[in-house]
Amino acid sequence: MKFAKGVVKSRVVILTVAILLMIPSLYGMLHTRINYDMLTYLPESMDTVKGQDILMEDFGKGAFSFVVVEGMKDKDVSALADKIRAVDHVETVLWYDSFVDVDVPKEMLPDEIYDIFNKGDCTMLAVFFDSSTSADVTMDAIKDIRSICNKDCFVSGMSALVTDLKALCEKEEPVYVGIAVVLAALSMMIFLDGWLVPFVFLASIGMAILYNLGSNYFLGEMSYITKALSAVLQLAVTMDYSIFLWDSYNEKLETNDDHHEAMALAIKDTLTSVVGSSVTTVAGFIALCFMTFTLGADLGIVMAKGVLLGVIGCVTILPSMILALDKPLLKTRHKPILPKMDKFAGAVVKIFPVILIIFAGIVAPAYYGYSNTQREVYYDMGACLPKDIEVVKANEKLSETFNVASTHMLLTDKALPEQETREMLEKIKNINGIKDVLGLETVVGSQVPEAIIPDELTEMLESDNWKLVIINSEYPVASDAVNAQINEINETVGQYDKKAMLIGEAPCMKDMIETTGHDFEVVNAVSIIAIFVIIMIVEKSISLPFILISVIELAIFINLGLPHYLGQTLPFIAPICISTIQLGATVDYAILMTTRYKAERKNGLDKKNAVKTALSTSTGSIIVSGMGLFAATFGVAVYSNIDIISSMCMLMARGAIISMLCVIFILPALLMLCDGLIVHTTFGMKPEDEETAGRLHIWHKSVQVS
Repeated sequence: MKFAKGVVKSRVVILTVAILLMIPSLYGMLHTRINYDMLTYLPESMDTVKGQDILMEDFGKGAFSFVVVEGMKDKDVSALADKIRAVDHVETVLWYDSFVDVDVPKEMLPDEIYDIFNKGDCTMLAVFFDSSTSADVTMDAIKDIRSICNKDCFVSGMSALVTDLKALCEKEEPVYVGIAVVLAALSMMIFLDGWLVPFVFLASIGMAILYNLGSNYFLGEMSYITKALSAVLQLAVTMDYSIFLWDSYNEKLETNDDHHEAMALAIKDTLTSVVGSSVTTVAGFIALCFMTFTLGADLGIVMAKGVLLGVIGCVTILPSMILALDKPLLKTRHKPILPKMDKFAGAVVKIFPVILIIFAGIVAPAYYGYSNTQREVYYDMGACLPKDIEVVKANEKLSETFNVASTHMLLTDKALPEQETREMLEKIKNINGIKDVLGLETVVGSQVPEAIIPDELTEMLESDNWKLVIINSEYPVASDAVNAQINEINETVGQYDKKAMLIGEAPCMKDMIETTGHDFEVVNAVSIIAIFVIIMIVEKSISLPFILISVIELAIFINLGLPHYLGQTLPFIAPICISTIQLGATVDYAILMTTRYKAERKNGLDKKNAVKTALSTSTGSIIVSGMGLFAATFGVAVYSNIDIISSMCMLMARGAIISMLCVIFILPALLMLCDGLIVHTTFGMKPEDEETAGRLHIWHKSVQVS
């Protein structure tokens, strides 16, 4: 209570400090680097990641792109190649002048080399950068290359993808926040009892969001997915806390004329409720930190921090704002639109056997769809972008013209005998789907005399310890075909060179597929166990955690099962994150109703009336909460052109509604069915528990007296 009274007394100071803190927070938000490359979140222990480091350290090469030039004469292509070489952080441009002098006709090249770089009126240049795939300087270099190319030039590759992704995110993100704010405000104006209060809520939550985004500066960087979702998610999941405070304040005003005293009591009650409520949400986000694919930790840490800052803002900044605007807030109140739920609750309780039958019938198809959705995800980051974006068109041009859908780079031990290297590369050429194999051993010798090979080519493909081989594949990244091809390449290479490493986008994606498949199981288990323990402690029950989690898990099965039945394919990260976020964010609905049910049973009501009362009193709050989460995410899902963002927001919006419906309909039926079990497995609900508690109370008093 001292804390609550201190907040009320210091409300002007709190608001002043809150406003001043926005300045460094804004600076931190604007200067936090955003990472657009998903591959950087792979564990550093993987060979694909180690190989990328070797490529940078030994060859001075990081990012890689193909530039396809259409309808351009050789002399103009040569001039263009020179301009590209002059771009900052371009390390090498590989073209036919890398093999022979530009004055030597291309037709003198062996067909195998000629065909790699030429097809009809199209010519291909391979561009290596001395910086990493998603480095800011690499993205600047991609922009410079595009600026010196004409409309008939196409720049493909992972760096081009992250460049376009960054531009699209920066364009859309302010709109995401705007849509979420507008729809959340409309939702609260409809379902709450005031016209002005939603804007006070949004101002308070907005400050907490700014603090969260600003404090990410100390993390060094965050992913574009975290940046795009964090503000929307924080608004959605912390809105409840503001509603708790407002409802409690209004309730206290009914019996207390002193508004300051009423607010202090409201802060005290809200702090108790909100801390308990926020723990499950934080646990859900912290579970993401157990992913070996560290994007989970990136999102989990930022969102857990956002929830904690939301709780702090709810019991400090929001009360100060409400007291400052007390009169206009009270004058702009209106009657709640939601009707009383007594009749509805009675009807639900009456037909609970029917609901149980429906529940039993839904479980199997929901789980079947859920299981299949996990297997039907896609990993190709290009697939999450609009079809008319530059990099997508460039990748299509490269695939259609040169039949190159992905490129691998093989690092082999320089000490490997030349003859064995030739045999190994010859076997790789014969693997299904391999389009080209380009290394010193495939160029020097019978095809091209060593005397005419430029020194630059040797330096590009050979370091003190390693040789570099470029392998073009006909199979697209993250496909089953390319993954099988990678396995076959690794098996072939392993027969000759145990130190060799296959790197590139497709091998990294293959590692990502294997990593995240394991992560899904780990994150699910951690989140369920953590929230089970929290519910067990909060409700002092063994049986209730099983019941509550089963209701929300069914909602998750339905939500993630629908894409399978609707023929939709989700980005790989969506099922992992959504299953945890939905559990953590919506299990509160079930806890709210169950806590009231327990209280009514302890007060002497029979199970039917206890469940009916719990349902009628909780439904309004559950609807407001569920619709708030829906409103904050649905608009973003509809608007976004980035499928990862759109899919995750749609899953969150739909998950909020499904969880809401499951709690309102299925949970009461399970409470009716399991009442006897709950009473005998929950502390304080059995008659003997009450007697024991009474005896302990008398004993405690006697000890104090003595």
